[in-house]
Amino acid sequence: MESHNELQHINKRKSKNKRFHQLFLASTCFGIVALALLLIQILYQGLGWLDWDFLTNYSSRLPDRAGILAAFVGTLWLMAITAPLTFIIGVATAIYLEEYAKDTLFSRIIQTNIANLAGVPSIVYGLLGLTVFVRLLHLERSILSGALTMTLLVLPIIIVSSQEAIKTVPQSLRNASFALGANRWQTITRVVLPTALPGILTGSILSLSRAIGETAPLIVVGAVAYVAFLPQSPMDTFTAMPIQIFNWASQPQAEFQNVAAAGIILLLIMLLSMNAFAIYLRNKYQRKL
Repeated sequence: MESHNELQHINKRKSKNKRFHQLFLASTCFGIVALALLLIQILYQGLGWLDWDFLTNYSSRLPDRAGILAAFVGTLWLMAITAPLTFIIGVATAIYLEEYAKDTLFSRIIQTNIANLAGVPSIVYGLLGLTVFVRLLHLERSILSGALTMTLLVLPIIIVSSQEAIKTVPQSLRNASFALGANRWQTITRVVLPTALPGILTGSILSLSRAIGETAPLIVVGAVAYVAFLPQSPMDTFTAMPIQIFNWASQPQAEFQNVAAAGIILLLIMLLSMNAFAIYLRNKYQRKL
């Protein structure tokens, strides 16, 4: 009798597992099909508009003359400032929390706040950037204000990913370094960081991939939709690719939808290139280790 009940219980679990497996598979297939249809539509609309004139012209009221040069350069300016700031501050914070901070109430509060900040909506960071950088520090609506706001946005993600990468370094490597006479800082710079570097670089680049596609914080801090010049310094007015694409998509002329699709294709190429670069760096440093 007990064996019969146990067999029924096992069959019931197998049946439930099969149903959930089918549900998850159907959900995955639905997402993939929706993404494929969206990409097909974007490619159909935008490939014919993606030419050299589109890359070298400024935005225009006429769809045939509209280009993404100012937005592309503005995005490069943003990433050139955001990337080193987030990497240096994020990795330094992760090293402190993992290698130096003791398990106290204060450190646990910091860990909890960092984890919570990673899930805060991006518009909140935009409001913070508007209050602190634009108004309080008088940086105006400049590239620097936008870059500092984007730094705040992705910093919690980089800190968490760097912590996870540092945690994967075996304690035995640290102990071996101490046994050879190295101090804590030497152990961190010559043992821990080189070992954790593939994970740190991957997390950092993927976090920047999120930043490059954000629109809401840049709108709040003052990125404009039309710029007819190239920024020359971090204090210049700017626009970015997501802002420009949003502006084109909101235009009533049907041709601007095709121009927006061309901008989306270029943005996707940038995102995929960054992700491919992250995979390359991870594989390169893993082979060295």
